[in-house]
Amino acid sequence: MQREKKILVMGVGNMLMQDDGVGSRVAEALLESNPRYPGLEIVDGGTIGLALLPQIENADALIMVDASELKQPPGALRLFRNAEIDEQLSGKRRTVHEVALVDLLSAAAIRGRMPAERVLLAIQPRCTEWGVDLTPEVAA
Repeated sequence: MQREKKILVMGVGNMLMQDDGVGSRVAEALLESNPRYPGLEIVDGGTIGLALLPQIENADALIMVDASELKQPPGALRLFRNAEIDEQLSGKRRTVHEVALVDLLSAAAIRGRMPAERVLLAIQPRCTEWGVDLTPEVAA
């Protein structure tokens, strides 16, 4: 019998830095909608850390949602898959936690436990200054 695939949806970001918290806000909204799909786990990864490594390593597929510099208008979305994620996260960083995200993925890869499918839904922030509210463009 084939085992059920595990899909991890992880929103990351600092909710005290306006648009940087968009990934966490998406995770919150998904959790509030209470989706019930076998094998689906939704996590607010916050500013992330190595504590999330076991969840990533146990997933067959990983969907990450995060603010990221896309050189696009605020609120723009872009999907990155597998190796494209590494390229996106390895450039100039606008947020501190992006460093930790690439390190977390690297740790899973080194241990040979990287999910087979990875997707990053990147959202262009307008403002990552102190504040708890998303800007209107990113909230939309």
